[in-house]
Amino acid sequence: MKPNLNIIFEDKDFLVLDKPSGLTVNKSETSREETLQDQLSDYFKLANGDLGIGERAGIVHRLDRETSGVLVVAKNQKTFEFLQGEFKERRVKKEYIALVHGLVKDDSGEIASNIARIGKFGKFGNLKNRQEGGREAVTDYERISNFKFQISNFENIIVEKGYNRSRVRYLDQHGQDYTLLSVFPKTGRTHQIRVHLKSIGHPVVSDLIYTPSKLLKFDQVWCPRLYLHAKKIYFSSPRSKKVLTFECDLPNDLKNAMLFLTTDERNQA
Repeated sequence: MKPNLNIIFEDKDFLVLDKPSGLTVNKSETSREETLQDQLSDYFKLANGDLGIGERAGIVHRLDRETSGVLVVAKNQKTFEFLQGEFKERRVKKEYIALVHGLVKDDSGEIASNIARIGKFGKFGNLKNRQEGGREAVTDYERISNFKFQISNFENIIVEKGYNRSRVRYLDQHGQDYTLLSVFPKTGRTHQIRVHLKSIGHPVVSDLIYTPSKLLKFDQVWCPRLYLHAKKIYFSSPRSKKVLTFECDLPNDLKNAMLFLTTDERNQA
């Protein structure tokens, strides 16, 4: 059976993939579900027990399980080490698309803080005081557009779900305004974009960990997955050293979610 890989580009040195949402990147002793690493092991025809390049089938970086989008895989050790070095030196540039709660009024901004694991269950937090520890994280963003939930769609959901008055009031206050952002992480910490956007009061739509539970339940009615997509990646060719750009379009499930919204003319450029 041929592995179900969505390959954007392939040459003798690397693959560029469009990873779907819901697929974990790396194998783990605590998870039995199929991972991208398993699929790549099949694709490269690795023998049982052979973990491949870098002991992870050439995977150079990672995306969260729920995040879709562009991901790079090395096909030889030299390329793996070169690309790892490019990531370490922050010469690789990435652009994500995120739909967040609330109206982001600034055209652009930067979020800088330390991020550390807090509590259990893989949750990470933003440390305002860098003396508390954690790892440095920097995220830039640009506002694409502001949106409102379409009145007819909102009312249809209210009726369908039978929300009480208290829940409707809450959603009127917190579930009406949205902003589509281009996001540029300058570092690569776990959950960085999600934690940073939550820290400025704009959690990503349908974020299972960082969106408040009342909002999350509403989100999942019209957007059944995390609205975070790795759209573009820029890095130097391991051979020519020319900067290469790879891009993958928004998947249909995220495009369909946008049909519930309408452009908010307030605060638009």
